[in-house]
Amino acid sequence: MSSKNPKLAVFEQFALVAKGVAHPHRLVLLEQLAQGERSVEVLADRTRMSIANASQHLQSMRRAGLIASRRHGKFVFYRLANDCVLDLLAAVRRIAELNIAEMDQVIRAYFQNRDDMEPVSRLELMDRLKAGLVTVLDVRPEDEFALGHVPGAINIQVKELKKHLANFERRQEIVAYCRGPYCVLSYEAVAMLRASGFNARRLEDGLPEWRAAGYPVDVAEANR
Repeated sequence: MSSKNPKLAVFEQFALVAKGVAHPHRLVLLEQLAQGERSVEVLADRTRMSIANASQHLQSMRRAGLIASRRHGKFVFYRLANDCVLDLLAAVRRIAELNIAEMDQVIRAYFQNRDDMEPVSRLELMDRLKAGLVTVLDVRPEDEFALGHVPGAINIQVKELKKHLANFERRQEIVAYCRGPYCVLSYEAVAMLRASGFNARRLEDGLPEWRAAGYPVDVAEANR
């Protein structure tokens, strides 16, 4: 029978989980995986890492219980282990927001400079959707949109947005969202829309949090 302190043994596993997220590249990978299942090759391309580097980080996170994997032919696909991973990321974010001065500087210098208005809550957006009072704009890449999106959302990437401005109803509010609360895409979209005279706000976070909170999600037919 082992004489190891059981509490210490448990804390070692907690530390393994914490170590699993202790790299900015791993947080970027988790943000990608929160959108839906991805192959190593796609993840490496989206995060601008080499396949070897991405794979090494993914293996570390799998051992820490943060993600799960499956093999299909020659390809390995990864996904978040469960929604508890989103809770962990949210806790890390809140601690940084409250206690790290550099975090506040980045928020003020970049994010608030583009959008200092109060974002729309999930509940408010759901109510306004039911009443037909809002246009929902998903600015993520097309494949992420296909994996899941807010019902009724239209998918236009920021680089294409100017070409579609004439299609928006100016009297109706536009709510933009992307991958999460610090995804720059929605900030850029809202800034562009306001500069063009539209009433635009961001959703308080992204599609992963919307899904985890139990709100409805539409999925492209090919991904059902």
